[in-house]
Amino acid sequence: MEGEKGAHYDEVGCATPRRCECQIPVASLPPPAPKKKPFALGKKRVPPKNGYFHPPDLDIFFAMAPTRQACA
Repeated sequence: MEGEKGAHYDEVGCATPRRCECQIPVASLPPPAPKKKPFALGKKRVPPKNGYFHPPDLDIFFAMAPTRQACA
């Protein structure tokens, strides 16, 4: 018996299964893209309770910016 199965296998060789359960299903359409969240126009943000941080040397930093002179 073993000889018969081996001989038959050698004659046929390897083959792709053709049964329905072995077939790759047809690709369906992909899901739609997610919706973007609406942009909140005109929605005002509440300012912080303690106010905005204002470093004491910020004004000095911008006042010391060097001025560029044009080359003649």
